Amino acid sequence: MAELVAAQLRKRIIGGDLHDGDELPREADLVEEFSVSRPSLREAVRILETEGLLRIRRGKLGGAVVQAPTSESAAYHLGLTLQSRAATVADVAAAREILEPMCAGLVAGLVGPARQDAIDTLDALVDDNTVEIGKSYEFTSCALQFHKAIVELCGNTSISIVTSALESVWSSQERQWAVRRSAGGNYPDARYQRGVVKAHRRVVSLIAAGDALGAIEAMREHLQKSQPYVGDQGASVEVLESDI
Repeated sequence: MAELVAAQLRKRIIGGDLHDGDELPREADLVEEFSVSRPSLREAVRILETEGLLRIRRGKLGGAVVQAPTSESAAYHLGLTLQSRAATVADVAAAREILEPMCAGLVAGLVGPARQDAIDTLDALVDDNTVEIGKSYEFTSCALQFHKAIVELCGNTSISIVTSALESVWSSQERQWAVRRSAGGNYPDARYQRGVVKAHRRVVSLIAAGDALGAIEAMREHLQKSQPYVGDQGASVEVLESDI
C-alpha cells in the first residue's frame, strides 16, 4: 500500500499538481483520501523523502514539503553513482569533452531571438569573468558559470539536463581544486586566466556567426587545454553536496 500511495504522490509532484515548496496535505486528509493506515502513509512519505522528492520539516510547523526534481538533484545522485564506481576526474573530463562541445554547437544553431538572447547572456558572463582576472577561486567560479550557461541554453531539454548533471559534478571537482590551489598560493597566473577568457570569447564569436562546427571544435579545444589543470586526473571523483 505504501508503494501505491507513493506512486500517486510522485505522479502529482512530477506532473506539477504539487509544486516545489508546497506542503503535502494533512496526514489525516491523506489517510482518508487513500483509505490507508497511518503507518502505510508514513512509509509512503519516507519513500519519497529517500528519493529526494520530499523533505521533512521538523518542529511546531513541521510537515512534508515538496522538492521538485532539478538538474542539481540529478547531479548529486549522478555524482554519488560515479563515486561508488570509483570514476576518475579524467573520466568525467572525457565525458565533458564529448557533451559540452555539442551543446555549444546547438546554441550556435539557434535562430532568431533565442540565439541573440544566448549571445547576450554569454557576452555578459565573459565580461564578468574578465573582471575577475588576477583572482583565484572567484575566477574559477565565474568561468564555470559560462560553461553552465552554454549547457542550459542549448535548446534541447534532455541534453541540457543530462549534461547539466555532469557539468555540476565536474564543477564540484574544479571548485575543490580552486580552493586548494588558492590556499597554497599556486593558482594559475593571470596569463592562464586571460587565455581562458580569450577561449570563451572565441566560442561566443562562433556562436554569433552561426558556425556550429566551429563552436564545437573551439569548445573541445578549450576543454582539452584547461581540464588537465584540475588536480590529479587519476583521482576518484569526490562529490560535496554543497558544491552541487
